[in-house]
Amino acid sequence: MASYAIGSKRHRELSGLLEPATTVLLTVECQQGVVGPDGALPELAREARSSGALANIARLVAVAHGSGVQVLHAIAERRPDGRGANRNARLFRAVERLPVRQLTGTTAVRVAPPIEVAEEDLIVRRLHGLSPLAGTDVDALLRNLGCRTLIVTGVSANVAVPNAVFDAVNLGYTVVVPGDAIAGVPADYTPAMVRHTLALVATVATTDEVSACLERPDRRA
Repeated sequence: MASYAIGSKRHRELSGLLEPATTVLLTVECQQGVVGPDGALPELAREARSSGALANIARLVAVAHGSGVQVLHAIAERRPDGRGANRNARLFRAVERLPVRQLTGTTAVRVAPPIEVAEEDLIVRRLHGLSPLAGTDVDALLRNLGCRTLIVTGVSANVAVPNAVFDAVNLGYTVVVPGDAIAGVPADYTPAMVRHTLALVATVATTDEVSACLERPDRRA
């Protein structure tokens, strides 16, 4: 179990944000076709695993399950015929040519191990765009859940994660980003992006710090 320093200013700040009843943990594109060993983006998958980010996401999900924090998994997928998918950027056109496609109903769009999906978890799937929030059910679900703080984890730090953070902030949520629970490529890009961009709009923490706040004995469900 993670430990925390009683009376620490940092701990008090995070504890004030991470009330289990009003906090949701979001995993972004942590699916087998993206971060799995046979995924479409081998470099990103390797970085997510070698950096420890995927293991940290799995740990945070487990802590959330034990603390009464709602978990929401955001999955990016495509229909086999491509209907409704974007083609207005180079990234989208490149995805169409990848050997592994994130097709609805396939193994590629299942949440990747070692992340465990609980019965109470919510899964939101999108067929378009770059963000888990824009044009999806996520915002409505968060509001119905009484969410005030959104913990954002997953991939990639290059595109989907910053999109999720910006959209959540624009919608009025407070965002916490465990910097060691997101990944992008190249490896040195992620910490630079966190430091110079996400830290301006979100509270940046570590997996240990977030876990310590959620695992407090007086907060267990």
